[in-house]
Amino acid sequence: MIEIPAAALAVGLFLRRLDFLSIGTNDLIQYTLAIDRTDEQVAALYDPLHPAVLMLIAHTLASAEKVNIPVSVCGEMAGDPELTRLLLGMGLRIFSMHPSQILKVKQHVLKSDVNDLAPNVRKILRLDEPGKLREALEKLNG
Repeated sequence: MIEIPAAALAVGLFLRRLDFLSIGTNDLIQYTLAIDRTDEQVAALYDPLHPAVLMLIAHTLASAEKVNIPVSVCGEMAGDPELTRLLLGMGLRIFSMHPSQILKVKQHVLKSDVNDLAPNVRKILRLDEPGKLREALEKLNG
């Protein structure tokens, strides 16, 4: 389970010993941004679209793809339909989410062509400002 930045950054060191990976986005975001998502005073800073978070997820997915290790994503990101196309374009194919989100996410998956998404998502991942990233994501989902 990739839930801390060190595990994401060092994923290449232990991939050969694994049959699969899962990225736990809730904890990964929390530990990457040093934001306690349950603390009301700072919870607004908890941002799944922070460039550092997306870079860690993209690195993990790309590293696993090189050695043909399947990766799933669990946590709120996996069940957020607004992030489905972004995650698909990053190479994610296995989503783990609360059952109430399955239909919404499935509809986005069925409307998506991953070959078209990948180049657009690569451009989005190069953005370093969350505001611009959100604008590009809205365009991707448009």
